[in-house]
Amino acid sequence: MDNSVGARSKTCEKSGLLTGFQRDHGGGIDAARAAFGGARIGWADLSTGINPLPYTVPAFGQDVWTALPDTSAMEELCSAARRFWNVPQEAAIVATPGASSIIAQIPTLCARGCVHIPAPTYNEHAAAFEMHGWKAGTAKEANAQVVVHPNNPTGALWTAQTLPAAAPALTVIDESFCDVCPEQSLITLSDRKGTLVLKSFGKFWGLAGIRLGFAIGDPALIEQLRARLGPWAVSGPALRVGAVALDDLSWADQTRQRLARDSDRLDRLMVNAGASVEGGTPLFRLYRVDAALDWQTRLARHHIWSRVFPYNPQWLRLGLPHPLHWSRLEAALA
Repeated sequence: MDNSVGARSKTCEKSGLLTGFQRDHGGGIDAARAAFGGARIGWADLSTGINPLPYTVPAFGQDVWTALPDTSAMEELCSAARRFWNVPQEAAIVATPGASSIIAQIPTLCARGCVHIPAPTYNEHAAAFEMHGWKAGTAKEANAQVVVHPNNPTGALWTAQTLPAAAPALTVIDESFCDVCPEQSLITLSDRKGTLVLKSFGKFWGLAGIRLGFAIGDPALIEQLRARLGPWAVSGPALRVGAVALDDLSWADQTRQRLARDSDRLDRLMVNAGASVEGGTPLFRLYRVDAALDWQTRLARHHIWSRVFPYNPQWLRLGLPHPLHWSRLEAALA
């Protein structure tokens, strides 16, 4: 893995500061529409790694919307999360309003110093540490480290043996995309002192708008996060939907099989169109192309939005199309 931290300017690399990051993301359909026209509902947004066939939201009573979320609903959700991810008994869990809310708080959990974030990777981690005054460091000198597993956008996987540092004060393992490959999860490390494993509900279950995430790990760190989030951090509907979905193992198994088939189909289409597979996961695929911006424009003319990266002009990332959008993608690539 690359031991640099993010996409930095020459000046920033020399200073060792976590500055110069371009906080680019998937999404941005409004900007795409401004350039290429069309109604929002007519666009196929493949710039994210969100499951295009989401979990069906169960019916629930009006009280879920009108009452403050109660303790029993939170306990039910966290119990379902513990079962689904096989969380060690010694590890604690906190549910949060999305993984991003956890990422923003993590740099406050230990004394400021150097953080090691192998890059390229999801850039919000570096942005959060930068915001709180941390500096970039090597694995040997850092007192905090963050790894994204599987990595976004490359799909590269870590193991307990290949983590950059042995035992810094804080180790964060972001498993936002790991539900497609649960056998690769590092959840067994969540009972280690100073360790946090992050989970995102929105991607695998396809319900990003519900804003639900989890931090699992060192009870002392989890309690700090819980205090920072305050009461009623997770909405009643999110608590109810999350608890039901996490207990639906049949849906999860069938979804993994479908995602694997569809990602293979997407690879075949892109390779036939002249791209090569660079990496990815069953939820998103990373391709090497001659000029990513040209490919993005080509697809956008068909109202298909893709992801490009400012630090690599040959990388193009695509999420999986909804079943209704495969024919449009095939036409755009023909």
